[in-house]
Amino acid sequence: MPDRIPTLAPFRHQTFRTIWLASLVSNFGGLIQAVGAAWMMTSISNSQDMVALVQASTAAPIMLFSIVAGALADNFNRRTLMLTAQSFMLVVSVLLSLFAYLELLTPWLLLCFTFLLGCGVALNNPSWQASVGDMVPREVLPAAVTINSVGFNITRSVGPAIGGAIVAAAGAAAAFAVNACSYLSLIYALARWKPEIRENPLPRETLGRALSAGLGYVAMSPNILNVLFRSLVFGLTASAILALLPIVARDLVAGGPLTYGIMLGAFGVGAIGGAIGNARLREKLSSESIVRLAFLGFAASAAVIALSTDTRLTAVVLLVPGACWVLALSLFNTTVQLSTPRWVVGRALSFYQTATFGGIAAGSWIWGILSENLGVSVSLTIASLVMLLGAALGMRLPVPQFRDLNLDPLGRFNTPSLKLDLQLRSGPIVSLIDYTIADQDIPQFLRLMSDRRRIRIRDGARQWALMRDLEHPEVWTETYHVATWADYVRHNQRRTHADAEVWDAIRKLHRGTEGPRVHRMIERQTIPPVNDIFHKSPPDLHH
Repeated sequence: MPDRIPTLAPFRHQTFRTIWLASLVSNFGGLIQAVGAAWMMTSISNSQDMVALVQASTAAPIMLFSIVAGALADNFNRRTLMLTAQSFMLVVSVLLSLFAYLELLTPWLLLCFTFLLGCGVALNNPSWQASVGDMVPREVLPAAVTINSVGFNITRSVGPAIGGAIVAAAGAAAAFAVNACSYLSLIYALARWKPEIRENPLPRETLGRALSAGLGYVAMSPNILNVLFRSLVFGLTASAILALLPIVARDLVAGGPLTYGIMLGAFGVGAIGGAIGNARLREKLSSESIVRLAFLGFAASAAVIALSTDTRLTAVVLLVPGACWVLALSLFNTTVQLSTPRWVVGRALSFYQTATFGGIAAGSWIWGILSENLGVSVSLTIASLVMLLGAALGMRLPVPQFRDLNLDPLGRFNTPSLKLDLQLRSGPIVSLIDYTIADQDIPQFLRLMSDRRRIRIRDGARQWALMRDLEHPEVWTETYHVATWADYVRHNQRRTHADAEVWDAIRKLHRGTEGPRVHRMIERQTIPPVNDIFHKSPPDLHH
């Protein structure tokens, strides 16, 4: 599917085009800010692990808060959440500029500001990435994800170099001020966007239930779990180059902030090249092959950078990890989005971001400590060896190939007419479905019900069981629980066209004259209240 869609097809959609251009400006400012923060830390601290912690402090909140932000993205207006995040980052950037201008920044205060900016990114990213599917049709989604990577890396190719020039000419405070101004265009574009809001008669899920539902979906989706683990390992190992690049620029090639900016620019140019060649590579190679290629490219580059003392050689080598970075991360992102229905896509993407940025945050800290104690060259060499292990993981945990799944809601479920007056909060609800299965069909039936169990639990069911009638062994009963009537309706509305294949196959095995019989029941406890137990008269022992 992805190789049949022109790379620039998403630009035919005005909303995507407008917000993409505004994001380009915002990303430009963010990279200038990153250069300013990294280089300021080298100026106010001699500790190499503190320099590496600048990247970790930005990535850590994305790891910590993305899951909550994903639940919010699936239950609240995504445009409102993005506006809130962008406005928050604007305020933080203005304060950072003032503190830097007044020379009040300390190393820990700088990390505090970058951590707050990371919190804004954590709130924004799940809503932004999930909204891409609201701006373009599903068949254009892979191209849109790639274009997002192209946009970020266009700014990466020139932004850091300009950021280095700004820092060298006017200081880090000017770089922070430029970043503050860059949020204005995106805030304006989001304010003008009027997305279609679908009315939902069901109450909004509580945060706890939304998180539980998202976790349940991901836990019962083996392909997504493989992607999350591989992205965690990729972030953990690949972060070495970016986290230690300021030290490489300062110590290995004896450069300044402009050198650091040029090196980041080279990384960005490579990323653009990777994005341009992305579609062609997907035609020729499997998803797992591309991921292995990304690991191996990073490993080779880290080894060369560890030995290089020449600025030009290091800059040229950085083209390779730049390309590998966008190839791997855009593939991980697209795989998660194409494997997830819209009702849970924000949460699935938040788990992906938590895995990736958790790896980046932990890796930045680890490689910084190693560099502090063993030197930057040794740290990069060790990282190179670990990256080889990351490539070898694909032999046991391969990234799945793209599948053309229709994950739109099936729309077959109609809320049944009930004779009991239930409220949406009434429950617990127990569902029982009776099937009549011939003996020769039992092996196939059990295989299908195994898939059925995974789908049920993935969509929110609990205490799933399959039972066989002892007196009528041809009768099998599927049973599961949900907490409330609202959860029962929501559970059935989550069924997708792809899920229908399993359901239709099960129905074909059913031998009854009518379809499988469905029983919907509400649990009622018969245990007497505590007061009745303690106040009940004792039995008369004389009779």
